[in-house]
Amino acid sequence: MNGGTMQNGTAAVVVDMAAPPQRNFLDGEEFRRQGHQVIEFIAEYYGSIGDYPVNPRVTPGFLRNRLPADPPSRPEPDAFSSALEDIRDIILPGMTHWQSPRHLAHFPASSSTVGALGEALAAGINVVPFTWAASPAATELEMVVVDWLGKALHLPESLLFAGGGGGTLLGTSCEAILCAVVAARDQKLAEVGGKRIGDLVVYCSDQTHFAFRKAARIAGIQREHCREIATCHDDMFAMSPTELQACIQADVDAGLVPLFLCATVGTTQTTAVDPIGKLCAVASKHGVWVHVDAAYAGSALVCPEFGDVMEGVELVDSFSMNAHKWLLANNDCCAMWVKEPRALVAALGTEQEYILRDAASEGHEVVDYKDWTMTLTRRFRALKVWLVLRCYGTDGLREHIRSHVRMAEGLEAMVRADARFEVVTTRRFALVCFRLRPLQSMGGEKTANDINRALLEQVNAVSLGPYVSSAKVGGMYLLRCAVGSTLTEERHVKDAWRVVQDQASAILAKMERLYKDLLQLPYPSY
Repeated sequence: MNGGTMQNGTAAVVVDMAAPPQRNFLDGEEFRRQGHQVIEFIAEYYGSIGDYPVNPRVTPGFLRNRLPADPPSRPEPDAFSSALEDIRDIILPGMTHWQSPRHLAHFPASSSTVGALGEALAAGINVVPFTWAASPAATELEMVVVDWLGKALHLPESLLFAGGGGGTLLGTSCEAILCAVVAARDQKLAEVGGKRIGDLVVYCSDQTHFAFRKAARIAGIQREHCREIATCHDDMFAMSPTELQACIQADVDAGLVPLFLCATVGTTQTTAVDPIGKLCAVASKHGVWVHVDAAYAGSALVCPEFGDVMEGVELVDSFSMNAHKWLLANNDCCAMWVKEPRALVAALGTEQEYILRDAASEGHEVVDYKDWTMTLTRRFRALKVWLVLRCYGTDGLREHIRSHVRMAEGLEAMVRADARFEVVTTRRFALVCFRLRPLQSMGGEKTANDINRALLEQVNAVSLGPYVSSAKVGGMYLLRCAVGSTLTEERHVKDAWRVVQDQASAILAKMERLYKDLLQLPYPSY
């Protein structure tokens, strides 16, 4: 813009007509061309994903040192194509490939073509459904989808909109747990008085995901008022109702206020299942809100044969699961249901400002999802879940889950067939927890953890081998093999087990030589 002359005390604005026209950042033709490139890129990635080590062999700073310190001021010619080349050549080699068929660590982050394209559709449409008025169809589709999903998981009607409850789609279980804790907190403080927030106590087991303790701290619960109920191997690390009752009663006797219990169906370390009904019976005596975290195992509930793990779920106040873990919905997608939605709204709702009002919703009870969670701006996750349910159906989802369970059963059988190993915990879903047995000739339990830790490191160091993870429960270090990646086939599981056996043979041979040499050493004289 050029400088202007003064006219009647006002600077005249002169526009430089030579300035380049404003670029159209939503040009349909450019989007079509670049979109084809992206689809081809991803399709080729899936086709060649087996060529990458699942866990990259890189050191901190490897990528930062290869990229410029400053962003470009102007794009290079055909910048998008050039950027895709850098993704392929520089970024992908440094990624942990969660969609690899050899990714057997942690829990799955399942993907599907429909889930990915649903994400693309949501990103392209790019609505912001924080109130009904902000996007009526997005809000109502979410309400339909959470009821669909709840029915597919065989949840009680009391948690669905159809039964007076309701659900929403969040990012992760961490968000769901925090929302539930805040709702429970405000509901309890309305009974006992706000000044008693320092007396509130929450409960979990020593196997509960650390997200719960973090949520409790954010909600204002004192660190020392987060009770962890000890679990044991005899109970397969499930929470004991008897121990919970004793802990709550001790707090009541001390003048504290029991607030919240986080029970788990499918704990992170071993997929332990807490006895929901029995825990609810204890909690209800003291007015404790019960939330069930089924982040991983919730997906398996589409299969009726897993219904036993949900005994008593009709008694809980809230329930959450991650559809992005094992139900093909792509990251991120956590579904949360509550029996009393008004408790969430009372704790998390905002005053409806004039700018957010819409004449079409006046006189109607509408759901404004901004009042169900911490954020106002939220993603249109319902679209991809709706597409997944429509395109795969509940029967397709059941077969998806069952195929992984069958592979895990096969792995469990292979572990049991090798006398050097033991299955540490009862397999419930598609996670197998095992370890090399402690041998008295090699130090027994004293060295068992070190040997198994070394086994994990060597297995994960094998080029193009599997990627598995570990846990430590009841003092035992064990290996975790979670079958669940969408591309995993039976041959990948068998190959992984062969790698584990080969590395175990190498470690045991080395240990045998070491202990043999030690036994032959002369005793020192004093």
